[in-house]
Amino acid sequence: MRMRKPLNLAKFKVPKGKVVIFAERCKGCKLCIEYCPKEILELSHDYNEKGYHYPVVKLGMENECILCLFCQEVCPDFAIFIEKQE
Repeated sequence: MRMRKPLNLAKFKVPKGKVVIFAERCKGCKLCIEYCPKEILELSHDYNEKGYHYPVVKLGMENECILCLFCQEVCPDFAIFIEKQE
């Protein structure tokens, strides 16, 4: 399937964000990982104090966040938020 692109696409700038994760608040539900459209999050190999694996940004994907805020909105524990980058 071929995707159509707007003719004036060069005129628009894709917003960028920085993912901030509070590991100790996380309960490992993986909702942020499931809903990320750019698939930049994965579970860490480490555990937090509660004994859960928490999400981390994949290696090399630090600048790929498009500021959609899906991860922030679906997190039931307020363990993740996005800072807008200029």
